[in-house]
Amino acid sequence: LKRAEVLGLVSADSKGLCIAGTHGKTTTSMMTAHLLKQSAVDCSAFLGGISNNYHTNLLLSRNSDLTVIEADEYDRSFHTLTPWMAVVTSVDPDHLDIYGTHEAYLDSFAHFTSLIRPGGCLVSKQGLPLQNRLQPGVRLYTYGVEVEADFRATDIRYEPGHLFFDFHTPSGTLRQVELGVPVKVNVENAVAAMALAHLNGVTDEELRAGIASFRGTRRRFDLLVSRPDLVYIDDYAHHPAELQASITSIKALYPDKKVTGIFQPHLYTRTRDFADEFAAVLSLLDDLILLDIYPAREAPIPGVTAEMILEKVTL
Repeated sequence: LKRAEVLGLVSADSKGLCIAGTHGKTTTSMMTAHLLKQSAVDCSAFLGGISNNYHTNLLLSRNSDLTVIEADEYDRSFHTLTPWMAVVTSVDPDHLDIYGTHEAYLDSFAHFTSLIRPGGCLVSKQGLPLQNRLQPGVRLYTYGVEVEADFRATDIRYEPGHLFFDFHTPSGTLRQVELGVPVKVNVENAVAAMALAHLNGVTDEELRAGIASFRGTRRRFDLLVSRPDLVYIDDYAHHPAELQASITSIKALYPDKKVTGIFQPHLYTRTRDFADEFAAVLSLLDDLILLDIYPAREAPIPGVTAEMILEKVTL
C-alpha cells in the first residue's frame, strides 16, 4: 500500500485535523500539534517535517482522540483521509504533472472538502477560489491577516527580535500574542493553527503560551546562523509563491542586509511549468547562486534545465 493509504487507515478511527494547501501546510500542522500538545487537550500527529520542539515528525498520545495530519495533495493523497476538521491554506497551482490544469487541481481540493465528517468544520483562508462541497452539518469558518474573517490577525507589530499580533475569534480577542518564530509569513499559519486549537477547546492562555513557545520546523525558515555580520536561513521553499514569501520576509526582517539566495529547483516539471515565475521572484535577490535541478522522483525532460530560469533572471 502507498503511505497515503496507510495513513488514511491508521487515522480513520480518530478525529483527524487535516491541514491541506499548496503552501503552509507543514508549518500550520506543526503549530496545531504544538498548541494541542502544550494544552490539556493533547493530540497525536503525523507531520511532514521535523519539529524543532520535539525533534520528530510523529507525536503519539494515549489520552486524546485528535490526530493532526498534514494532508498532501500530491497524487491526490489527501483523498484517503476522513477529516473531522480541515484547513485549506492555499490553492495556487502545483503538481501539474499529476493534475494537468489548475481547474483539475482546484477540483481535487473541492473533493477533499467533501470528505469532512458531518459535525466537523472547514477552516478556509479568506478569498480562496475554491468551490467547497461540504456535507450537511459541516460548519465553514474563514481566516486571514488584516481582513474580515471569522479568525484573523490584526495590528502586527515588530520589536527587535520579536513579533506580536492581536488574534480575533468569533467569541473574543486575544491581544499582544507573541509569535515564537517572528516571521510575518508565519502569522497567517499561526491564525489557522490557533483557530483549529480554539475550536477543539484550547484556552486563550494555552494558545498564548503555545504559540510563543513554538520553535518552528526544520528547513522551514530555519535560522541556523544569526550574527551581526552574517545571517544564514535554510528554507524548503520550492514554489514561486513560497519563494516570494520567504524572500520578502527576509528583507523585512533584515532591511539593511544584502540578501544572497542559493536556490535549487525541485522537479523538472515544476521548473518547466513555472520558469517565468521563478525568475521573477529570484530577481528580488541581490545575488543568486542557482544549482542544477533536483529531480527527486522524475526522469529528465529534454530541454528543461536550470538555465530556463537563469536566462530570465534580472539582478
